[in-house]
Amino acid sequence: MNSNLNFYLSFSYFLGIGPQRLLLLLEKFKTVEKAYFAKKDDLVKVLGEKLAEKFIQFRGQFDPQKELEKLKQKEIAVLSWEDERYPLSLKKISDPPICLYVKGDLSKFDFEKDFFFAIVGTRRPTSYGESITKKFAAELSSLGMVIVSGMALGIDSLAHWAALNSDGKTIAVLGCGVDVVYPPSNAKLYQEIIKKEGLIISEFPPERTVLKGLFVARNRIISGLSSGVLVVEGAKDSGALITAKYAAEQGKEVFAPPSPLTSPMSQAPNLLLKQGAKLVTEVSDILEEFNLKISPKKKKDLAKDLSKDEKLIFESLTLGPKVVDDLILATKIPIDKLLNLLSILEIKGVIEKNKEGKYQISCNV
Repeated sequence: MNSNLNFYLSFSYFLGIGPQRLLLLLEKFKTVEKAYFAKKDDLVKVLGEKLAEKFIQFRGQFDPQKELEKLKQKEIAVLSWEDERYPLSLKKISDPPICLYVKGDLSKFDFEKDFFFAIVGTRRPTSYGESITKKFAAELSSLGMVIVSGMALGIDSLAHWAALNSDGKTIAVLGCGVDVVYPPSNAKLYQEIIKKEGLIISEFPPERTVLKGLFVARNRIISGLSSGVLVVEGAKDSGALITAKYAAEQGKEVFAPPSPLTSPMSQAPNLLLKQGAKLVTEVSDILEEFNLKISPKKKKDLAKDLSKDEKLIFESLTLGPKVVDDLILATKIPIDKLLNLLSILEIKGVIEKNKEGKYQISCNV
């Protein structure tokens, strides 16, 4: 823990001083400690009369050590600008979060070496958008990329689930405190991300509730963490366009799939394509943009990563395509469980349906 964490934490908790104002304070006072303990007359020159008064009042009441103890009890890590674990990619943006609050095991991630890729879009995806999201999130995740999104309903949630179901890593960036599950219907997803060694991240202190402006702010973190952003679907006023705008400003690559002209949810990706986003029809388009060459897994290597029941299905299909009834007879797996496993294997890109509607080993495997 760095010696200045108390000061960064205090600035982070205070409503009214964000990253850009803190940078101005540091420019004037040189150190975060001097900025924190500055006299009112000096603070007024940077913050103005009212905000300086509010900060001095807050400073007299706030106990950073007490808050750090609460964070520890909730198993929430806090990273300030001076923490070596703070992602370098975020430090480079114009308004890096003063602190990052993190749920999950940070030791499982290397923010300098891991490849982070964002997938975002509407809360009301079409079946086409759902299919695109699952395909790209699963395939990129299976290649070792960390899928980043905002845990909103729709495209975000689908991207997280596809990564998890592919045994990959994912990071959810929230527009509220990391101990606030929003939307509440995503409670299971929240738990699974933590359980499967993913991360929940926010720049907002714990218990901070949901406000519209906070969701806009978190979008710059999604793009800031990532090397590229895929906008799957969205209307012309979609929040995904804000993420794409931040990405472009941060020098990140923006991608979009070709989308039906008749769908309102195609407005965002089509607009981005007009503005110069890279059109993608398959994962190799993304790999080429970053000059990445990743060899696909061989069938025998792929089978090693499957669960016991998944292997039964895989081995059965190596003998030839089958309908569900044939697979039930071959594997003895109950139909409810079998259908769920087939969906997971499809998301992972291991199997697919052929023109006859039979399941078979994917042609890409």
